[in-house]
Amino acid sequence: MVKENYSYPLLPDWSTEEIIIACEFYAEVEKYNTNGVNREEFLDKYQDFLKVVPSKMLQKRLDREYEKLSGYSIYQSVKKVKENEKKFVKG
Repeated sequence: MVKENYSYPLLPDWSTEEIIIACEFYAEVEKYNTNGVNREEFLDKYQDFLKVVPSKMLQKRLDREYEKLSGYSIYQSVKKVKENEKKFVKG
């Protein structure tokens, strides 16, 4: 179930730059699931996000929190974008 008016899961030890990178990626996941995104831009933002969150365990935790808050799965969104070869993709 997709929710409105929620906050993004952020970590207190992140720098301002890391928070911006994470928020931009979360916004891309939302756009993918609602209006669609440019595949290359989405994957670039995902790579930036992975630099902020290199730990698989932390990635999974943030994905669970994000899905609980928003209704969107980061994992499923990334998986589907990677599988699709089109320039513009939508979930």
